Amino acid sequence: MFFYGLLDTFSFSAAPEVPSIDQAYSKNSDSVTVEFPLVSGASGYILRAESKSGDFFLETNVSTSPGTIEQLQPYTDYLLSVMSVNSGGRSQPSYPTEARTAVMAPQMNTSSPSNTTILVTWPSVENAVLYTLCIIREDSSTRHKLNTTDTAVTFDDLEAGHHSSRIAWNRCYSLIMLILSWRPPVVAASVAGDGRSLSLSVHWATVHGASYYIASTSDGLNCSTDYSLCYINPVKCGQNHTVRVEAYNRAGRCPSSPVPVPCPPENIWVEEATAGNCSVKWDKVSQADHYVTFIKRDDGTEKSCNTTDTACWFFCMCGYTYFTSVFPYNEAGSSIFSPVRNYTTIPCCPQNVSVQLLSTETVEIMWSPVRGAELYETTAASRTTDTIHCNDTSPVCALSDLECDTVFNMTVTPCSELRGCNHTCKAHSVQTAPCAPEILNITQTNSSTYTVYLSSPNSHMAVYNVTATERLHSQRCQSRRSSCQFTRLSCGSTYQVTAVALTAVGSSLPGYSKTLETGPCCPTAINVTQVTQAMSNVTWSPSRGARSFIATLTSPRGHAKCHTLDTHCVMGCITCSTNYSVRLEAVSSTGHKSECTYQGFSSSPCCPTGIKLAPQANSTLRVWWRSLGPRVHRHVVDLYGTTKNYTCGAAPAGMSCDIHDVVCGVYTATVVPVEPRGAKVHFCQPRTFSGGSRGRR
Repeated sequence: MFFYGLLDTFSFSAAPEVPSIDQAYSKNSDSVTVEFPLVSGASGYILRAESKSGDFFLETNVSTSPGTIEQLQPYTDYLLSVMSVNSGGRSQPSYPTEARTAVMAPQMNTSSPSNTTILVTWPSVENAVLYTLCIIREDSSTRHKLNTTDTAVTFDDLEAGHHSSRIAWNRCYSLIMLILSWRPPVVAASVAGDGRSLSLSVHWATVHGASYYIASTSDGLNCSTDYSLCYINPVKCGQNHTVRVEAYNRAGRCPSSPVPVPCPPENIWVEEATAGNCSVKWDKVSQADHYVTFIKRDDGTEKSCNTTDTACWFFCMCGYTYFTSVFPYNEAGSSIFSPVRNYTTIPCCPQNVSVQLLSTETVEIMWSPVRGAELYETTAASRTTDTIHCNDTSPVCALSDLECDTVFNMTVTPCSELRGCNHTCKAHSVQTAPCAPEILNITQTNSSTYTVYLSSPNSHMAVYNVTATERLHSQRCQSRRSSCQFTRLSCGSTYQVTAVALTAVGSSLPGYSKTLETGPCCPTAINVTQVTQAMSNVTWSPSRGARSFIATLTSPRGHAKCHTLDTHCVMGCITCSTNYSVRLEAVSSTGHKSECTYQGFSSSPCCPTGIKLAPQANSTLRVWWRSLGPRVHRHVVDLYGTTKNYTCGAAPAGMSCDIHDVVCGVYTATVVPVEPRGAKVHFCQPRTFSGGSRGRR
């Protein structure tokens, strides 16, 4: 057998749908015929008959509609239902339909009192109320019809040898032939056989009125039949026979002429020496002068050859069945019978084969149907994987679960039950889609550069496309290696990173994605304000992606740090008149950090100390002080009195300032340094003095 591997695969099907009954009726007294629409997926049907009383139950398997359930009782009411069946089981029964069987058929008796009369009688049938009889002339539409309540009818004035009678009631019919006359048969005879034993075939023209025939030979053999042909066996080849045929009821004899016929060959066979080169061969037959060989192909093409040899050569194309017969001839003629030997060539290889990649792991292969192929065995083989099989009767096959990035040799092998499979068909190469890459790791090289590391499951010809996608936009990088860099990802964003492999065949499935969270954005603006001589207020603009901040002030004379959820921070311990840098770390909710550094900051100049007022001549008051920081700043003195206010400014690095026309009284003096931009330091403390006095009040 050629169904290789079919038993290794099992499939399971659900039961088919429930059918319905169109109509149910009875033609015979013991059966009911049910008509129903066919159900998709059903391989057969079950008819069920139940009595209304529940004491009778019968099921019958049928293949199609209409179906008939038999072994029922005459003139009885039944409930009929139908079920559909397939390998998954049977469906539920249909809604039942009621039907009644016909009355029992009568047992007719016929006789022919004369050549023009037929007498028909029958016993009474229970539940029958009327009988309809119809007598029909053979080979014509001439008929006589009669309705009666009696159980006997005589038909007169009929033409001999041409009538039959039919009786009908309740849609149930019974047909019977009654021969009225006959004429002698015309006989012919010939020899036939199956190659091992011979029979005398006796045939004749049929005779109207004959019930049966007996054919006999001169050596006492005979056969009987009610047809126009019978075989007398066994007979010996080459003998002459006298044959007669007798037709009954009236005898007759018509002998045939002697029929000498050579024997047919006992053994005929076909050999195929090479593909397409066949020969018919047979055993030699005695009494044969020559042979005529007939070779008929199953598409109707026929050829013959006449030879005195015992072989005949012919071209045999793949995918065909050849029927061969050999007839021996002599001077009397030939045997009318010859054993027929059929020979089937191997199926041809498929043509117009197309291979298409349906998905990354499924290949569909299609081809033109092959003559003589009953099954196609499709295989996909590679150097690294086991062979995958697909057996089907259709010229298409889908092979799935193939290994990615692999070259497969797809071979379609046609098979037949008689000759097996043709293993000479060439393979067709196809490469599957590349394998999906795996993202192994994602690292941050600097504040804006991220490197994605990939597995490399494909050949060196594969290109890897890596895509980072967030809500508003996406970026892509491409590489033939196992890593790829993104250099312009937005700060404070979350990206989904996926990788796809590309080859000339197509693209792989996307690999599993990984989440890439970029560091928070650095604030675009930052400001430091001196609150006191040793305390500063740092403020900055909002930062996308940041939940908290770490602000650090660093100088050669010390540093300060604070960690806050706000966009501002007050820090101390920064000495006045000191240059420092600001470093701000923006931290996301998942712990990602961005370091932001800002240069060029300095604290305010230090407030002067040791402030003194010294009266001078001509109502002049001199203000003295000491500077804690570098002597590079200009100072301004503001003197506020009860009657008048005064102001004087000192040159850079100056340590005193004279105020003229000062009136005696109580004054508040404030000495503040002036920043390079011209702003006064606002946090220096005032001093109170009384005019004309040298001491502090």
